[in-house]
Amino acid sequence: MKNLTGFHAVTSRLRQRPQTIREIYVDAERKDARAKELRELAQRLDVRVIAVDAKRLDGMTGGVRHQGVVAQAEPLDMPKFIEDVLEGLEEPPLLLVLDGVQDPHNLGACLRVADGAGAHAVIAPKDRSCGLTTAAIKVASGAAESVPYIVVTNLARTMRELKERGIWLAGADDSAPQSIYESRLDGALGLVLGAEGEGLRRLTRESCDLLVSIPMLGAVASLNVSVASGICLYEARRRRVAAARPGAAPK
Repeated sequence: MKNLTGFHAVTSRLRQRPQTIREIYVDAERKDARAKELRELAQRLDVRVIAVDAKRLDGMTGGVRHQGVVAQAEPLDMPKFIEDVLEGLEEPPLLLVLDGVQDPHNLGACLRVADGAGAHAVIAPKDRSCGLTTAAIKVASGAAESVPYIVVTNLARTMRELKERGIWLAGADDSAPQSIYESRLDGALGLVLGAEGEGLRRLTRESCDLLVSIPMLGAVASLNVSVASGICLYEARRRRVAAARPGAAPK
């Protein structure tokens, strides 16, 4: 069993796979509409809800903010290898590759935008990565249950293997002369992003097919990696939607 924390994560699992939830623990002091809706949904789905004090919830989550709700749930059988993700896709792969993202809140937010943009997987190296922690799962708001998070031992080697499969790799780099709006983002695509401030590691950068920049028109020099991921993924998705329209010219 694993603990799911926060209303988004627990509600998402309830709606998608209620049979995998054993029990839900709710702060006995929460009498608001949000807690009431969660209790009613769990009751309709025949999932037990137990009222407990906040200290017990704190102990269950190890200090992670839980919003007064924790669920004990079975771990989902998500793909662990990129090959399992790529097999059987009905459209060209759209992947998010993260290099050096060590903040679980950033990782959770990246998973959330990946889910929203319809990315098929998020890939990250085993080293220099925070992993799918309780905090990351909470911030993901259910996306950790829908987007495969693939951890690889050697990121550069994995990128070479993706290119051998015909997947075009575009790395986001502030110094790239070509902006994301001018770049090739069609077909099978992997968008590669590094941590805010540090950016892509040298070997990761060199493993990309091209580098693109996100135009920065104000005083801020860079964007949070989850914001940058959202911009890149949705631009790629926009291109696919436009290309699918009857009579659309190639972009």
